[in-house]
Amino acid sequence: MSASEVVDSLTIGVDVGGTKVWAGVVDAQGTLLADARRPTPSQEPAKVIETIADLVEELRIDHIVEAVGIGAAGFVDSARSRVRFAPNLAWRDEPLRDEAIERIGLPVVVENDANAMAWAEHRFGAGRGEDNLVCLTIGTGIGGGLVFDGRLLRGAFGIGAEIGHMCLVEGGHECGCGNRGCYEQYGSGRALVRTAREMAALSPTAAGRLLELAGGRIDAEAGPAITAAAHEGDPLAVKCFEQIGASIGRGLASLAAILDPGRFVLGGGVCEAGDLLLDPVRTEFLANLSGRRYRPEADIVLAELGSRAGIIGAADLSRDR
Repeated sequence: MSASEVVDSLTIGVDVGGTKVWAGVVDAQGTLLADARRPTPSQEPAKVIETIADLVEELRIDHIVEAVGIGAAGFVDSARSRVRFAPNLAWRDEPLRDEAIERIGLPVVVENDANAMAWAEHRFGAGRGEDNLVCLTIGTGIGGGLVFDGRLLRGAFGIGAEIGHMCLVEGGHECGCGNRGCYEQYGSGRALVRTAREMAALSPTAAGRLLELAGGRIDAEAGPAITAAAHEGDPLAVKCFEQIGASIGRGLASLAAILDPGRFVLGGGVCEAGDLLLDPVRTEFLANLSGRRYRPEADIVLAELGSRAGIIGAADLSRDR
């Protein structure tokens, strides 16, 4: 393929989540040209494949594409073909690539969704210019992606960078993975809500504004209300972000000791708090960084591509098949 053909080529990225399947046409510069989405039939694997194929066909009506990349929240094997396990979907050792090729008739690459996000930020977002990068997606849980020497690190079995499940607190909160004390139990959206609920129980009066924004109840969907209250300067909400930010910062310091990246990129819904989250993250990171007086300090920045990152990354990775 000539240089001009690479520049002009289009691929489709598909982001398969627990609630929606979102697909988009992406050019070689990482621009999302068109997109479409449908609800995820999460308990019916065959219908998920059907939904992916239908979205690809819809987008191909107006665009000539050369390949498809599928990003899935789960364990993807080293061949980028099978989803070994997806916690929010009924995929168990699913031969997703072969099934998708049969339905779509184009080359297909399957990738972990956090890896796709990391690749997109490295190529087109907040990671541009840095070849040694750690990306975290901080939402309900914590996902991760590693780019080193300009390449994605997937591990021997393809399921590396499960950063959310490194142990942060021995014998701590029980995690959905079956272990205790995992990073995501202290630095995620779930942790933010739990912290707010605990603080509100101790001092309902102090939680007045937060409870008002949350409709009188701090439940699993209260994250946006906590963020809104913190932006207003509500002391309890701000304290919640300080607490989970400190946990995130301590985890980043441990990652820096092992990986020594030049930059951390943080994305996901919790990061919509901006500096309310970043300030305690950076403070705790520096306080826990080993040999901090004698080593360069990695940048800690917010992701730039937002919810589009999974689509853009998966589409771009399908070019390298």
